[in-house]
Order: sequence, then C-alpha cells, then structure tokens
Amino acid sequence: MSYNAFQGRADYKHGTPAPIGVLVSNLGTPDAPTPAALRVYLREFLADNRVIEYQPLVWWLIRNLFVLPTRPKRSAKLYREVWTDRGSPLMFHTLDQTAGLKKYLGERFGDRVVVEMGMRYGNPSMQSAVDRLMAQGVERILVLPMYPQYSGTTTGSTFDEVTRVLRKKRWVPEFRMIGWYHDNPAYIQALSDSIREFWQREGEPEKLLFSFHGIPQRYFDNGDPYFCHCQKTARLVTENLGLPKERFLVCFQSVFGREEWIKPPTIDTVKSLAKGGLRSLDAICPGFTADCLETIEEIAVENRNAFLENGGTQFRYIPALNSRPDFVSALGALVEKNLQGWIEAPADQARRHEAYANFKPTSLR
Repeated sequence: MSYNAFQGRADYKHGTPAPIGVLVSNLGTPDAPTPAALRVYLREFLADNRVIEYQPLVWWLIRNLFVLPTRPKRSAKLYREVWTDRGSPLMFHTLDQTAGLKKYLGERFGDRVVVEMGMRYGNPSMQSAVDRLMAQGVERILVLPMYPQYSGTTTGSTFDEVTRVLRKKRWVPEFRMIGWYHDNPAYIQALSDSIREFWQREGEPEKLLFSFHGIPQRYFDNGDPYFCHCQKTARLVTENLGLPKERFLVCFQSVFGREEWIKPPTIDTVKSLAKGGLRSLDAICPGFTADCLETIEEIAVENRNAFLENGGTQFRYIPALNSRPDFVSALGALVEKNLQGWIEAPADQARRHEAYANFKPTSLR
C-alpha cells in the first residue's frame, strides 16, 4: 500500500512552464458578526504565541476559562456595527487591493505572475491560498504581508504560518517575503497625499494624531523593531507634509490585558488633549492598510466620543489607504522590485522548460 507523507500533484507534468506566485496576506476576520463565528476566529488568533507570548499552560487556562466564554459576544456586537453589504471591511478592502495588484502585475508580466490572497487567521486560510498558487504550477512564491511596519506579532506570525504550510509540500517552492515597507517612498507619498487631499476638502486641524496598533513593552525590550518603524513612518510623512513637531503626535491603540504596552496610549492621549484645550484633532492609522474594526469603531467612534466628551469640538478620522490607486501602484512596484532575478525573458523561460521536457533520466552505473 502506497503512503505519501507530503502533498504533491498527481497530475503534475515535468517541464510545465511555471508562473511566479504572489501571496497577499492580511490579519483576518470572522466569517460573520456572530458570537459563534467570533469564537472560532478568536480561538485561532489567541492561540498564536507570536501574539500572546506567555507561559503556554497559564495562557491556555486564561484563554479557555475567561476570554473565550465572554469576549466573542462583546466582539460580535462591535463587528455588527462595522459590517457591510460586502461583509467585513477588512476582507473586501484586501480583496480590492489584491484585484488591483493582479491588474498591475498582469499589465507588466501577463500570466507569468499569479496572485492569491490568504488571511493569517480565518478564511480564506493561508493553506488554501498556497494550495491555489501551487495548483497553478508555481515554483516560486513571494509573500506580501499587508503590514508596513514589521512586528513579530504580525509579519513574524505570517512567516510562521506560510512556512508551516510549505513544510507539508513535496516540492517546496523558492520563497521570499517582504519584511517591511514602513519607509518605502511610494507608501509614504500615498499616505501624505491622502492626508493632503483630506485637508484640501475639509480644512486642517490643530493637530494630527498617528495611531498605530500597540504591542507589549516586553516585545520591544526584546528587540522587536515595530515602535521604531512606526516613529519613522510618522516622521517621513510629516516631513513630506511640512508639518512641525508641535502639530502631530504618535500613539498606540488596542491595549489588551494588564501587561505594560508601548506608550503613549491613544485613548488616554485623546482625552488629555481635549481636557488641555485642544479643539480640533484628526487621526490616521498608517499601520492599517485596510479599514477594519480597529479603525472604524475604535478610532472613528470610541476615540471620537472620548475627545468630544472631554471638551473637544471636532475629531475626524482620515481613512486607511485601502485600494487607492497610488497605494496599489506602490504595492505593485514593491512586488516588482522583490521579483528581480525571478522574472525571465519569455524566450529564456521557453528554452529552459523545453530543455526540461526533453530531458531523459538515465541509470547511473
């Protein structure tokens, strides 16, 4: 009886021309804004020790006895407030970004590059995205995590999952991953232009708040570069805008648990600014390339209310880059740069595969 320990393709034909695969990956989202769907999603998310780097047994008890029995119901209520006819905002924005990237790369490379999208948690899974790429015959995969600023909790976790999936494959493809692009000039320009265009329509505020997702202080102390990447993004954007230091702040949102996180916290800063007499404040979240629960509900609703309730008069959220053409073009150029050395001229590719197709293995004696 035959036994196959690794996944392959029974219909594979040696010598078949191989396109290059690009895997777009974002964090993920529940399948529906319901407690049951949130429980499934959070169980996977909170089991990732890149996200919760804690004593495994202690965290298992906390997660299963305290977090999962209560949090899904609260989270489902918040998700219902941001859910749309197209479903989760994070999902449809990432799908739109992926479609734009396919168009960009298709215009340059035709069918020599194929693009698929997979989420780190939830559906479509990373496993399904890699399977779709390899079903198209790819021998090389470039992973594009949609996180401009590197953190072990996001990009590092993406690496873990992609390589876990690839370890099951009989033919492990060549593999590259874009680790960060927090200071990429085209990304910085797209961010700056989105702010500039917003202010041209709506007028400028007294201050601009950059709000990034937080991480525990312990992760930074142990070498995670995320805090530094966030600071550099904000500095480059404000230099592009010509904004003086006294007119912007960098803060960190979404604090979870009792552990100390990197500072300052967004919600406390917003309250303090309002109490201190600031009347108009705009917020942008450069670490979120697609609008989601953390931007639409946490910033545009929760932090807006906190600002107004403490004396502020105007709080505006500047949307994420989503599928802005300039951002999609920035992603396309970033991918194209990272494909260097993999893209062959069509004639060279044809000759290589013709040689493979005509090769006959012989016995070595």
